[in-house]
Amino acid sequence: MGGTLWGDGVRRREFIATGVAAGAFALAPGFLRDALAAPAAAGPSPYGPLLPPNGVGLMLPEGFSGRQIARGGKLVEGTAYPWHFASDGQATYRTGDGGFVLVSNSESPVVTGGGSSAIRFTPDGQIEGAYRILLGTNINCAGGPTPWGTWLSGEEHPLGMIWEADPAGVLPALPRPALGNFAHEAAAVDPAGEQVYLTEDEGDGGLYRFTPDAYPSLAGGLLEVAVVARDGSVSWREVPDPNVVTQLKLTRQQVPEMTKFDSGEGIWHDGGVIYFTTKGDRRVWAYDIAGSTVEVIYDHAVTPDAALNAVDNITVSAFGDIYVCEDGGNMEICLITPDRLVSPFCRLVGSEHDASEMCGAIFDPSGTRMYFSSQRAYPYVPGTPLADGAVYEVTGPFRLPDGGMPESHVFGPPAGESKALGDFLAEDVLGDAVPGLLTEVGEKLGLPALLAGGLPAALRLDEPATVDMVLRTPDLETVARYDGTHDRPVPVTLARATHELGRGAHELVLRLSPAAAARLAGRDGVDAVLTTVARTAGGRRSVSARRLRLGQSNTK
Repeated sequence: MGGTLWGDGVRRREFIATGVAAGAFALAPGFLRDALAAPAAAGPSPYGPLLPPNGVGLMLPEGFSGRQIARGGKLVEGTAYPWHFASDGQATYRTGDGGFVLVSNSESPVVTGGGSSAIRFTPDGQIEGAYRILLGTNINCAGGPTPWGTWLSGEEHPLGMIWEADPAGVLPALPRPALGNFAHEAAAVDPAGEQVYLTEDEGDGGLYRFTPDAYPSLAGGLLEVAVVARDGSVSWREVPDPNVVTQLKLTRQQVPEMTKFDSGEGIWHDGGVIYFTTKGDRRVWAYDIAGSTVEVIYDHAVTPDAALNAVDNITVSAFGDIYVCEDGGNMEICLITPDRLVSPFCRLVGSEHDASEMCGAIFDPSGTRMYFSSQRAYPYVPGTPLADGAVYEVTGPFRLPDGGMPESHVFGPPAGESKALGDFLAEDVLGDAVPGLLTEVGEKLGLPALLAGGLPAALRLDEPATVDMVLRTPDLETVARYDGTHDRPVPVTLARATHELGRGAHELVLRLSPAAAARLAGRDGVDAVLTTVARTAGGRRSVSARRLRLGQSNTK
């Protein structure tokens, strides 16, 4: 992140500042302005042509090698851990012993895993362990690493949340409802501006910005959505109801002037620029943070002969090359060089990748290894849970700036690696307390008690507030028939209540509607999320979310 060196030794911020203005785009940053004059187009690869596929179906340039390191439903080699299904967004973190950790999302429902897993590597790149870091969540698509060493995992369904997880698997993963409930795709942190940028995978989705109240804690803050003017200048509007509990409108419907982006996908911060993709119109965008301007730097409609014919996750190498995964297309990862030439870097071939997509491209801390996934590799067969998915590693002479991998591109150590960092994260970043609001639910409550008497909850407020509570669960029928497609479980509201409460402690009961009670009757084990929003007369807003496992014996 930030301060990446380009191949000629010029920092991107400096390069942006040196461009010569022209016409109506005089205020556009140099890289983006030049892209308008000379759009990214097909060109020769800096690594040469792709060679015939190797033993795992990978076509790579000369000097590169590749292997499959994980497959959904199979044990990770050398471990007793079965890898999750439908691998998607990924990130890497260095470890204290010189090795690193790869984290990966599972874009599958909770009934077949969901959440995120991790693989730990030795300093020489050998696998030494694999484990869970996030469990009990649905359709975890992409996300992003944080400068403080955590993983932000996004649920891609209409009321999905961002979850913050520890790559070491030591600290508990926690929901971050302040970042909004919507079909989360990816997240990127701007450490200089202390803000998080978020994409939404909907045909009329928004580009969001979250400003924490107390960076780097993501427990509370302001969620805004982008409004783009005709000249490319960007302003930001507050989302009135980020958690869809008061206005009952989806976030992308709450700000009429919001700019609609056609299915936002990957997002990455580098050198003061937020790069993101939209798969609906097959574009790559760049938002210059300092200048508050956004431009299209690649548009497949303008350059149909270019190798990049579909877009998904995105990352930027330490050298400044932009790597874009294809969602569909011909299963390639393509790169856009700093001089805006587009070429294929690698391709997966074989029937095992029919109807799959490339995703999760990320470099290891040395910049010499790339990891990515084929999300629906080994396609779904009736009678099996869903498509397996697989993760691959490519090793070779990736371009690096003079001096090697800059510190700004390395994340970690993982939270559990350092006691000092772990204590900091546990107290200030991954802490369970929300300023102004404390929500607790009973430890022992099964479905029969829930159906008969409702969900008891204890609240504590530090000032009077209007409190909205809502209990939601994924649509059970959609989850049950999930077959590895992009069908998403639509959340179902089980209970809702609004209270006017004073400062102090309160004992409440959230009662299920008759329709919800009928839906749950006879079931054993239901995953749900209780969201509580407190709004004070002075405009202060606090939100908490608690994940519940409603079963015959308890709520955990």
